[in-house]
Amino acid sequence: MEQSNKRTLIFTMSSLLLLMIGLILAVRLGSVSIAFRDIWDSIFNYSETLELMLVRDVRIPRALSVLLTGGILGVTGSMIQGVTRNPIAEPSILGVSQGATLVIAIFYAMGIAVNTTNVMIAALIGAIITGILVLGFISNKASRNSMTKILLAGTAMSTFFISLTTVIGLLTNQSQMIGFWVSGGFRNASWADFGLVFVVGVVGLILAILLSPRINLLNLGDDVAIGLGQNPERIRFLTLALMIPMCAAAVAVGKNIAFVGLIVPQIVRKLLGEDYRKNIPCSFLLGAVLLTYADLAARLLLDPYEMPIGIFTALIGIPFFISIARKEKG
Repeated sequence: MEQSNKRTLIFTMSSLLLLMIGLILAVRLGSVSIAFRDIWDSIFNYSETLELMLVRDVRIPRALSVLLTGGILGVTGSMIQGVTRNPIAEPSILGVSQGATLVIAIFYAMGIAVNTTNVMIAALIGAIITGILVLGFISNKASRNSMTKILLAGTAMSTFFISLTTVIGLLTNQSQMIGFWVSGGFRNASWADFGLVFVVGVVGLILAILLSPRINLLNLGDDVAIGLGQNPERIRFLTLALMIPMCAAAVAVGKNIAFVGLIVPQIVRKLLGEDYRKNIPCSFLLGAVLLTYADLAARLLLDPYEMPIGIFTALIGIPFFISIARKEKG
């Protein structure tokens, strides 16, 4: 136990250090390099100069939005893998993120004003619809299915939703805007976006930590959970109900970002074991770190042009996906 706590402490401190360095780099670097003095003044001695406005109104809200979105994706991936006992499960692979993206595309096609509130509503509707379908796949009856069947069902939904999204973009002459959503990114992140992921992310993280002892029991098997007086179906429902607004907020702010929820819980479990009381908060930290550095790469590699952040999460996530899928026996 003492060794486990020591590993958790080292992991936490290392993640916080990497996150702090990443935030500083995210604010300083870009098409215009910002001095430390300007960063300080933008927070404590603000005036309407170009550099200070760039820091305060563009780079800081973006960096914080990326951090919280990465944390949300890490937590939701950890939760869904825990309740399904499926190391490949994550919101984008099961189609939840793509369902949210589809409804956002429908909102664009209908000419509904694009703002943080409307995008969140659209993402929430899509996530709820997809979440209900996912709940059918991970229910008690469906849990007897193999990992491969759940994966195939999720992949089919993801492909179907993205195909519909692409068709809507072509028919409504919104291909460029919808393509931006499908590939993911934080180009227009604002303080309103930060406020959304802050509220949803912090509340969701607290509730996920409170739910983590039940996820631990379910991760041991339905029979064990029932024997200890827990209802597996209720735990799955509560977990998915918590995931839906978290996924919706992540899609509303960061668009369709895949694989973070797959990669992060895998690494955390390898390092810290199967205790979700530790894994969930640590997945939040590592998800924040991963997405912060992925966003830095997206911004800087082809500066002054910005690449889709999904390219970088996919470059890391696809090898994980293939490696785990090859181990599947049934």
